[in-house]
Amino acid sequence: MARRKPADPNATRDALILEIAQRQFRIETLETRNWDRLDFHDVAVWAIRAALEEAFEAGRHAAETTTTKS
Repeated sequence: MARRKPADPNATRDALILEIAQRQFRIETLETRNWDRLDFHDVAVWAIRAALEEAFEAGRHAAETTTTKS
């Protein structure tokens, strides 16, 4: 029987961060592309706030999920 590798928790976290960035900032990737036009973005303060709130809630949800599993 083949052993499955445990899921990388950082991969899940990174995917969620990317989803938030795409939704709130309308950007394609968080990877550095070494081109100012692609790596720097003008972002409204309300979009920053919304992204931070969404990330905070995702962290709270993850903590609740972890606590209830223990």
